[in-house]
Amino acid sequence: MVRPYLPLNGLRAFEASARHLSFTRAAIELCVTQAAVSQQVKSLETRLGVRLFQRLPRGLKITAEGEALLPVVTGSFDQLALSLERIEGGHVRELLFLGTVGTFAVGWLLPRLPDFQRQFPFVDIRLSTNNNRVDMAAEGLDFAIRFGNGSWHGTEAIRLFDAPLSPLCIPELAEMLREPADLTNQPLLRSYRKDEWSSWFAAAGVAASPPLSRGIVFDSSLGMMEAALQGMGVALAPPSMFSRHLASGAIEQPFPTAISLGSYWLTRLQSRSLTSAMIAFSQWIASQV
Repeated sequence: MVRPYLPLNGLRAFEASARHLSFTRAAIELCVTQAAVSQQVKSLETRLGVRLFQRLPRGLKITAEGEALLPVVTGSFDQLALSLERIEGGHVRELLFLGTVGTFAVGWLLPRLPDFQRQFPFVDIRLSTNNNRVDMAAEGLDFAIRFGNGSWHGTEAIRLFDAPLSPLCIPELAEMLREPADLTNQPLLRSYRKDEWSSWFAAAGVAASPPLSRGIVFDSSLGMMEAALQGMGVALAPPSMFSRHLASGAIEQPFPTAISLGSYWLTRLQSRSLTSAMIAFSQWIASQV
């Protein structure tokens, strides 16, 4: 049996009334009278054969049936609004769900995104940042930009570029550093990757690096750099991601020695089919690097 169409106005009146628990406040939001909202909800209740609200002397109380209906109605309106947003000027807009390491987002991607938006105005990016730990399937991501060796199970990875690490600190600390061994007397800020500083000291020719059993451990270079800017110590971070800090003089790179322990990669699940938005973004980012 084909069910009759439910009244859209009634559903909207119900959703607004459920949020406010008031016909009066719902009417103000919907720019109609309180009587109109009450009548629309009553008509919906009659159509469904259940009561959605208990009418109280002051406001409303949603019933069990109303609580069951509300998330369905809210989700449907959200999906409808999203679909309408994607249609602009007669053209269907595509969404691109992109996850990226926070350092890459701030230090490289965001300054360049306006160029992508000019070239591909039909793509709307939904950007989320992480600390290099991401579940693409669970988060519904089209792409994830990650740092590492390019080996992630079930994933296709396209190498973007290396991001060598070098000591970075405020000018006041940099003045105290004449040779790499001077760093052994300074607080060294570090990430959860324990071998970074020891690898750098070896590359710089320092025979013995200091133990790193104490101090703050950061899950991203962004947090580490903020600590460095506050004079808390010397960060081992990619200068290419903090070029604006270096250009402004807020941060200095006291030594040229740098080590490369990985690259940034554009990754997608092998099971995920390419969309027009994904093709546009992958081609654009390849042209940028």
